[in-house]
Amino acid sequence: MKNDIDVLVIGGGAIGVCSAYYLAEQGLSVSVVEQGEIASGCSGANAGLIVPSHCIPLASPGAMSLGLRGMFKTESPFYIKPRINIALLSWLRRFRKACKPEQMHRGIRVLRDLCCASIELFNDLLEDQSLECSYRQYGWLLTYKTEKGFKQAQQEARLLEPYNIKLKILNADEALEKEPTLHPPISGGIYFPEDAHLDPGKFSQTLAKRLQEQGVTVYTQTEVIKLKTSQQLVTNVQTTRGNLQPKQVVLAAGAWAPDLAKSLGFRLPVQPAKGYSISMKCSKSCPRLPLYLSEAKVAVTPLEDELRLAGTLGLAGMDFNLNLRRVNAIIRAAKDYLEQIENKDITKINQGFRPCTPDGLPIIDRFPGYSNLIVATGHGMLGITLAPITGKLVSQLACEQTPDVDLAPFRATRFK
Repeated sequence: MKNDIDVLVIGGGAIGVCSAYYLAEQGLSVSVVEQGEIASGCSGANAGLIVPSHCIPLASPGAMSLGLRGMFKTESPFYIKPRINIALLSWLRRFRKACKPEQMHRGIRVLRDLCCASIELFNDLLEDQSLECSYRQYGWLLTYKTEKGFKQAQQEARLLEPYNIKLKILNADEALEKEPTLHPPISGGIYFPEDAHLDPGKFSQTLAKRLQEQGVTVYTQTEVIKLKTSQQLVTNVQTTRGNLQPKQVVLAAGAWAPDLAKSLGFRLPVQPAKGYSISMKCSKSCPRLPLYLSEAKVAVTPLEDELRLAGTLGLAGMDFNLNLRRVNAIIRAAKDYLEQIENKDITKINQGFRPCTPDGLPIIDRFPGYSNLIVATGHGMLGITLAPITGKLVSQLACEQTPDVDLAPFRATRFK
């Protein structure tokens, strides 16, 4: 393994790969280590949505009670596995505190700015690197079966009005005209025209390939065992394939970041939120638009040659068991909203662990107590959306430049 490295990025998901891209743009020598393959975790198993509209944080009024109601319902979209776990209990205490209206509104403003900055970078990045990843900016349609759900959605839409999020409220006929593959009856929909989608696995994998062609070293199937430190510096990174001595380190390991942080004496309040995605052969009645089946909390994304269903958020720790009841709940929801969804068309079932912070905002910061370690994790359901801006901010931190975005809301030390 080479050791003349300016920056080592730990994590080969969208955040890690985008960090490597912008670091290399600064003229730095960069290496990436990934315990599996590029985008083999959450970055490849998600819905591939780029959604500035999705800027209401997970921590919002009513979210805590929704999660508690789902504790004993394994098919609930938001599920908390009942167990005694100090880290989870501490996270839930902070989550409850963050669910206040005033903190939610601060979070909306911060996430909106970050998302809008990121979608501009997406356009430049995809063009500069000629990435083939089924990118389309067709908007995002949130659909509602029930009048109750549609009325609640209109109230949420009014929350976004002061934040310059473009949207259009559609009645039932307008929603069906916008996406004819929906099953009536539909009560209505909310359309966000500025949102986009892509194939998330292809995005990260293709970008990683371009980086390798440009001199970035990528080590896959390489697990980081330990970070050795001396005098507030990370001096040695021990991996399953040997040791590395980079000048700087970026910890972009998603839901695995807390384990490495803990070894340095700092507890990152990040919980793994397990979700599933189901890939299906695309039939002639495949939707044109990405959809959100709102009452069921299931995302539907049409990609180049497949339809992807994604949903559920389970706080159950690092549970790698495939829960078919939760998978089947996603499929049933799709059949309820869409035409010609057939089990025989399923080609793959994936699971991933979204790294979630208690306040719904990512952590992008110099690691407390270590001057050459940067942490970038906690993006929750917005990992793909926020990957380019996070990567650019990481590169600016590494080069001691003024960040494009105020990083105060993303400090690692903000949790008390």
